[in-house]
Amino acid sequence: MQDEILFGQHAVRTALKKDARRIKRLLVQKGRRDERMQQLLSLAAEVHIRPQEVDRRELERLAGDGVHQGVLVVCEPMRSHDESFLEQLLDSLEGQPLLLVLDGVTDPHNLGACLRTADAAGVQAVIAPKDKSAPLNATVSKVACGAAEVVPYVQVTNLARTLQSLQQRGIWITGTAGEAEQLVYEADLKGPMALVMGAEGKGMRRLTREHCDQLVKIPMAGEVSSLNVSVATGVCLFEAVRQRCVGAAPRRE
Repeated sequence: MQDEILFGQHAVRTALKKDARRIKRLLVQKGRRDERMQQLLSLAAEVHIRPQEVDRRELERLAGDGVHQGVLVVCEPMRSHDESFLEQLLDSLEGQPLLLVLDGVTDPHNLGACLRTADAAGVQAVIAPKDKSAPLNATVSKVACGAAEVVPYVQVTNLARTLQSLQQRGIWITGTAGEAEQLVYEADLKGPMALVMGAEGKGMRRLTREHCDQLVKIPMAGEVSSLNVSVATGVCLFEAVRQRCVGAAPRRE
């Protein structure tokens, strides 16, 4: 797998804080010593990474059309987790599980946005099938604004079997579908839950839908028939967050 290029102050700072072990090279623009750069260099020193000074044209070449802000890192590619990691994670959780399942989301921009939303909502893991799903890459990392380094992305061989395993743990599977009769605001989302979002246009696959305990939909008042998957994910996840803040008891035993 090819190395990944991360650039920009925020992306590099997040990599240094959360995933420094992946960093192979830290490149900074010659003569750039403003306060933000000094803070970033201090952070690099804390994790024992020595910067390499290069001219601006080299950073522009590596960053392509992106805005590098005088700093760039060359990293080992991010890797997703597998089923065994998910089992260990669930075994170690102290609070109630809140998981996000993406069934057929192939656009890395959408994956990055979903990871960012998942992090903000307190999701412990994002789960997706290995086939027909976006991989972790530099685009995902950039869009996620640091969430790709902290929210576990678990790719499983058989999504239906994984959903069954979650149900055996008492985790309620809530799927989203435009034809659902129940609005997301009417559903009980307070207990251990995995929210399933389908691909744009096609929605959830048939087998995934059959393993859901309930289906919900977002009310649509305008001419548009559906929302972008990352926007819909935010709506549903934060409805779950709102309900959990109320403090009501979970539904499932």
